[in-house]
Amino acid sequence: MSPIGMEGPALFIGTDTVYVALVRPRLDPADPGVREAAAEAGVSPEEFAGPGNVWALMLDEDGEGDGFELPGARDTEADDFAEQLQRALAAAEPFTAEAGNFLRLDARPSGDAWLVSAHVTPTEGHDAGPRTLDLGTLSTAELLADLEDFRSTLV
Repeated sequence: MSPIGMEGPALFIGTDTVYVALVRPRLDPADPGVREAAAEAGVSPEEFAGPGNVWALMLDEDGEGDGFELPGARDTEADDFAEQLQRALAAAEPFTAEAGNFLRLDARPSGDAWLVSAHVTPTEGHDAGPRTLDLGTLSTAELLADLEDFRSTLV
């Protein structure tokens, strides 16, 4: 899913076949794939890579991927969302967590896992309409580890 040379904070929630991902991509201008893409676009690798400070929401359901930029989103908001999820998982009760008006997660416990649905509303100017994705049954331990890893990349 990640293009060659893409780094930066990323929180993937779901499985290999269906997921949502809150990402702040950062392209490496020295990466050969980035250099090639920049040459094809007729710009310098540094210009092609850009500042790496724009958040995006990516989603995929059975190979039907989509995504959109989140203008104005900041690291603090991504961290707040991750912290909200950590608290909700620790409470071990059904919950709804929201990241702005573009992502809502509804989850309910199922043993040592969670049944999670994502409700995605693209930002203004994006052609696609709202979507609901069943992210499946997700391990509590893996979700907590992913949230901790994600939050550590925001520091």
